[in-house]
Amino acid sequence: MTVSQPDGVTDLGFARLDTARAARTGDPEVVFGQGKTPAQIVAALRALHEAHPGGAILATRLSEAAMAECAERLPEAVLDPVGRTAVLGERETKGRVAIVAAGTSDLPVVRECATTTRVFGAEPDEIVDVGVAGLHRLLAQLDRINEADVVVAVAGMEAALPSVLGGLVGVPLIAVPTSVGYGWNLDGVTAWLATVNSCAPGVVTVNVDNGFGAGVAAARIARRTARTSGTSE
Repeated sequence: MTVSQPDGVTDLGFARLDTARAARTGDPEVVFGQGKTPAQIVAALRALHEAHPGGAILATRLSEAAMAECAERLPEAVLDPVGRTAVLGERETKGRVAIVAAGTSDLPVVRECATTTRVFGAEPDEIVDVGVAGLHRLLAQLDRINEADVVVAVAGMEAALPSVLGGLVGVPLIAVPTSVGYGWNLDGVTAWLATVNSCAPGVVTVNVDNGFGAGVAAARIARRTARTSGTSE
């Protein structure tokens, strides 16, 4: 039985791709790899890339098997085993996002955020291992952070970094609590509660380990800022 699809939908059998999303929002659909087979991920990446040949297509949360499948069947894809992402194509970037991480243990979330930021049209600037346990490391990077259009603060443990940054810079700030931590940190709930209860003004928070969500929001803010100011990276 053949079922007609609405305009802007590509039916792959296992998924109905929203190929009209870029026209509505400025950004194409992203492939969420968790729960999909490696073959399904490759098929979705190919179909979205064919629908948007002039842009970049992102797949996130890839397993090792999916990464290997992408490497074999999509040799032109850019793979990041740390951030667990794959990207087909390139996109011009405008504006800059400082992705500030408390520790190197947060690097998988940082890398997911950085790749997402670039795919969604802004330039990421990763500043890693500047947590509040050594505050001088963070203070040494303040000029660089203040030059960004948006700041993403990634932190686990008690997630103090976003609050500290919120009191030091006047740049739009997105907190990403992570599940990194000792003992009974409740898989990141402790960090999440700290960020949503920040006493520093202007701190907004995404879900635990959600580097993707932070990257999308940050890139859109940075793109709009660059457009209205007439600057670009």
